Amino acid sequence: MKLVFLILNGMLSTLDTWSWPFALLVVSILILLVPAVSSSAKVRYYSCYICYVFYVSLMGVLLAPYFLLKARDITNLLLAGKILKNLTKFIGIKWTVRNEQILSKDRGAVITANHQSILDVLGMFNIWELMGMCTAVAKKEILYVPPFGIVAWLAGLVYIDRRNPESAIQTLKHYSRLIHELKAKLWLFPEGTRNKTGQQLLPYKRGAFRMAIDAQAPIIPVVFSPYYFINGRNKTFDRGEIIISVLEEIPTVGLKPEDSNDLMKQVYELMSKEYEKLKIEVEEKYQLKI
Repeated sequence: MKLVFLILNGMLSTLDTWSWPFALLVVSILILLVPAVSSSAKVRYYSCYICYVFYVSLMGVLLAPYFLLKARDITNLLLAGKILKNLTKFIGIKWTVRNEQILSKDRGAVITANHQSILDVLGMFNIWELMGMCTAVAKKEILYVPPFGIVAWLAGLVYIDRRNPESAIQTLKHYSRLIHELKAKLWLFPEGTRNKTGQQLLPYKRGAFRMAIDAQAPIIPVVFSPYYFINGRNKTFDRGEIIISVLEEIPTVGLKPEDSNDLMKQVYELMSKEYEKLKIEVEEKYQLKI
């Protein structure tokens, strides 16, 4: 670990003799290596998140010119996923997908997933090729986080104003056309915010279910198992496995807007049951209590 910082310090002190592209490459490699070589749990904890933010931001900036050529084209996100999924190798997360054939089917759909960590996005990157044409829905505030926000917008990410439910519904209705026009999948986190405790799923918001009914599109529930190897209180970030369990799609053909609450409850119950199963599986496999 000390060696990494010594190299960085020496390189920066003589930067006038370096070319900036080469210096950036060396700095990037060193930052990505920190999680692998660190012997300190706390250093590894912070460096994994720094590595994540740095890598996503750097790749976003490098990809921005290409995204500008195809601004708002959601195929940009497919390319981003192919590149950004490689970060997994550096921070030590293994993603195991179950029932992937449900996701890979060539048809439009609304994907609902539980939300525990910013690392859920890394899980999405690892299965983006599997999903094919897909975009995600995020809160508007992320748009103002440089450089990720604007680059993600150029790549085709959809932003909604969570503080204005009616505006959010109208935005979702507008983009639901992608489901039929492009056979695209729209990924939403119906909890609306990160679930930091991981004990049970947070209550769902109706937007995803209203949109699915309006578009008469099936819902595909996706459940991430608990991040048992990360502890924010103790500042530990070990290597570990996250199971991404894809459940059978739920049809919405024939449903009306007034059915959205019942649909939301149905999906919530199915995903909660699967999350509990995954939690028990993880506890038994790794001999721990979540």
